[in-house]
Amino acid sequence: MLINILGAKCIGIEAVPVTVEVDITSGIGIHLVGLADAAVRESLLRTITALQSLGFHIPGRKIVINLAPADMHKNGSGYDLPIALGIVAASGQKELPGIGKYLIMGELGLDGSVREVPGALPFADLAAGMGRVGCILPVRSALEATECGGLSIFGVETFTDVLRILEEQEDSSDLLVWNTRLYHKLVRNASRKKEPAASEVPDFSDIIGQEGAKRGLEIAAAGGHNVMMVGPPGSGKSTLAKAMPGILPPMTTDESIVTSKIYSVAGMKASRIGLIRTRPFRAPHYSASLPAVIGGGAGQDIRPGEVTLAQNGILFLDEFGQMPKSVLEALRGPMEDRKVTISRLRSKLEYPASFMLVAASNPCPCGYYGTGDRCRCTPAQRFAYLSKLSGPVMDRIDIQLWLSQVDPAKLVNRKKGEPSSAVAERVLKARMLQKLRFGDEAIFTNAEMSNRQLERFCALDAGCSEVLERLIERLGLSARAYSRILKVARTIADLAGSKEIRPEFLMEAAGYRFLDRIGKD
Repeated sequence: MLINILGAKCIGIEAVPVTVEVDITSGIGIHLVGLADAAVRESLLRTITALQSLGFHIPGRKIVINLAPADMHKNGSGYDLPIALGIVAASGQKELPGIGKYLIMGELGLDGSVREVPGALPFADLAAGMGRVGCILPVRSALEATECGGLSIFGVETFTDVLRILEEQEDSSDLLVWNTRLYHKLVRNASRKKEPAASEVPDFSDIIGQEGAKRGLEIAAAGGHNVMMVGPPGSGKSTLAKAMPGILPPMTTDESIVTSKIYSVAGMKASRIGLIRTRPFRAPHYSASLPAVIGGGAGQDIRPGEVTLAQNGILFLDEFGQMPKSVLEALRGPMEDRKVTISRLRSKLEYPASFMLVAASNPCPCGYYGTGDRCRCTPAQRFAYLSKLSGPVMDRIDIQLWLSQVDPAKLVNRKKGEPSSAVAERVLKARMLQKLRFGDEAIFTNAEMSNRQLERFCALDAGCSEVLERLIERLGLSARAYSRILKVARTIADLAGSKEIRPEFLMEAAGYRFLDRIGKD
């Protein structure tokens, strides 16, 4: 008897169907085919042991399990559950009339428990697209898909729960994820406390001085621009970066879906209910490896890196000048294309990487260049250090800020500045203008504009063109730096509520490109 069960596999952040076919015929042995990796092949022993512990018998005949399509590699432990169901149904030990209505994935424990698997949100999207009634997933995985309307998302804890749903002999609505004890517990906990990250985000009003840097970060947040801060230790670079989530606008639904899919595929949703609504803030150590930052892995198990995990949020790289050169150069592609392609011998994956880079660095090896006579570095050492911060990578950073030590008088008096909430209001207004502007485009912010979109949305009059021409000639800027200045000027205009780009906006935008002049002066 042949049984077909719909499973899935994630390629990038999207799921593709995998049909688990189980057939029992005359002969001996259990055969698993369909380009399965070691984790899937090991599932046979787990599945057989789990079924026997639940009182099912393994037929003494030939069992053929095919994972179709056969030319696509399958990995992970999520096929345990459909394989077990296929053996039970094909051997006639249970009548399961609902087995073709759902997408089913889950890892089996030896006692018949069902453990979570990554990718639940893309699985639910696939099931909806294929017209299935719903999904049967481990309860902790099913929590990710609670906002997928029109689907019955069942969250199960044991193999017996799955049989109860598929036998369709009794009401199993209590197994819908919205009715589970875990869901209600998490909802109660969420209502009792605020967002955990909120208390950890510094407020702009608590950061003394650095008004120029705050202005630059406000522009960066309003337009989604990459920003670089250079200054001595203790000037507030890290604190300013950590305060940026407090001025960013909330994610749109489309942004939340993409970010949530990334964390779902990476197995990092950690029993969160529904979509991720807060923008990610990723801050890897400067010694992080190339695969950790860009993404990678062995064979078919290619995981998203920090540039993808920061999608629609902030990637904060402290001690930027200390990072390996290979990592710095590898950032050039994602920063420009807003996606990253990871290639292996037999596989190639593309992940989104539309993040806002916030980098921080000392101005020299000792860190005190420009701070009186404290610097002990030679001119050659300073030049070599700052040269690492120039070139093609800096070309892709829209806003470059120089931070000086805070005036001692301001530190002692500690006069509070403008709160993050006031800055966030201006940023949100600018983002709303961009949302209207890019309504028919596949982008959200000014920083994402292509050359075609620059011509359309950043047209300059004769006066502005003359100003920009003089700036490029005097500063010796590249063509890429020219486009960055236009994008930043467009954001400054949005903050000012201006429909047109004015000369003063271009002058301010050009003032944020001091690193381009290293080695030219």
